[in-house]
Amino acid sequence: MPVLWLFLIVLALAAIGFIAGRMRVTSAGGERPHSLPNYYGWNVAMKVMVPAYLALVVWLLAQPFLVNSQVVGMLGDRAVPDGSTIGLVMSDVRRVADGLDATVAQGLMTSEEANSIRTEFTDVRDRLGEAGVALGSNVSSEVLSAAQTYRTLNATGNFWMSTVVILLAVGGLAWGITQSHGSFRARNSVETGVRMILLSAAMLAILTTIGIVLSLVGNTWHFFQIYPASKFFGSFTWSPSFGGGSELGIWPLLWGTLYISVIALIVAVPIGLFAAVYLSEYAGPRMRAWAKPLLEVLAGIPTIVYGLFALLTVGPLLLTVFGRDGLGWMQAGTAVMTAGLVMGIMLIPFVSSLSDDIINSVPQSLRDGSYGLGATQSETIKQVILPAALPGIVGAVLLAASRAIGETMIVVFGAGAAARLSLNPFDAMTTVTAKIVSQLTGDADFASPEALVAFALGMTLFIITLGLNVFALYIVRKYREQYE
Repeated sequence: MPVLWLFLIVLALAAIGFIAGRMRVTSAGGERPHSLPNYYGWNVAMKVMVPAYLALVVWLLAQPFLVNSQVVGMLGDRAVPDGSTIGLVMSDVRRVADGLDATVAQGLMTSEEANSIRTEFTDVRDRLGEAGVALGSNVSSEVLSAAQTYRTLNATGNFWMSTVVILLAVGGLAWGITQSHGSFRARNSVETGVRMILLSAAMLAILTTIGIVLSLVGNTWHFFQIYPASKFFGSFTWSPSFGGGSELGIWPLLWGTLYISVIALIVAVPIGLFAAVYLSEYAGPRMRAWAKPLLEVLAGIPTIVYGLFALLTVGPLLLTVFGRDGLGWMQAGTAVMTAGLVMGIMLIPFVSSLSDDIINSVPQSLRDGSYGLGATQSETIKQVILPAALPGIVGAVLLAASRAIGETMIVVFGAGAAARLSLNPFDAMTTVTAKIVSQLTGDADFASPEALVAFALGMTLFIITLGLNVFALYIVRKYREQYE
């Protein structure tokens, strides 16, 4: 049964349970019920949805791992041809399994033939080709047999998933309806359930972070087992080669990342801070009402649009001034300066919005005291407001820096792809995030250091941005403790 149908069936049972639970307690005579009728309805609906949806999510997460492990164990090393890996073979298995489903759906093969694979090997390949499934020349009979097993295990798993989820929903429906009587404390049950759902949502964010860290740590450890950490952190050359003999030094990528981020902050911090000071101290209510939302529109523009703006507008504009026809410093439109300027424009609303909120939170009593001593408005801003808001402003700048370090699309379009150590801001360079994308693009062999290096790069970037965020939150918290 499709997952969408299963989801809608459980939702329909929950709606039926809500109506039945509410009607059962309202139609019953005798003593006054403990809770309002809606609480009894929600009690039934929650007992239907929570166990069923929880089982559905857990099953959808666990089934692919179990099925893949069984198919991989069945294939063994003998099914992996020379020059390939078990990951590429499993990709063929999944593609062929999808093709078997497509041939059954188009009537090119019966379900019994797809389940047994008793037809000739070439016949199966021809039918899959008619269904639009492109198979490589290395697809063997072992792959077809594994695809049949893969398809059968998934079909069995989906059947039992549907059975278990529907049984849990029906059982919850019956259990909730039996509880719908006047003496049952439905409000307490519903509020406890909602509290547990909120706690689970909070824990989900934490568990997601832990899962991200563990996935990075595992693959990073695997990378350092086949490529020395001393060469990764000690080399100043980035030259990957999937044929072997790669130089995977991180420093050219880190240099490009930090260089572009510094230029972006040089652009964003003064403009964003001046805009925040104007909006909070000088602008009237009418000006602020339309100027601040207009400025914050920049934060809603997709980064791919900023990248195209860098490629089509900013790069050619800089080339006309600093290129061969101008000062002769710039060879092409893709350069550190191009990406830095556009990224700085993207960061302006981050700096201005956070700084504006921080400046507005400075107590009015500090302003009144400064004015009472005879200071002007500009002197009050320079000598009272900005020093008082400085910790929060520094936190906002650090948060903007972590945003700049993790940017990808602007770098891909505006900075180029050259990994080099150079002080010239008009040279093309690249960043850690751009190389993560390039190393994992295409049919990468995840057993090779050239693909696994992406996880080591991601782990390094994660540690850097985590440190910046922790430091920024520490400064902001210290600022809030001072004035709240």
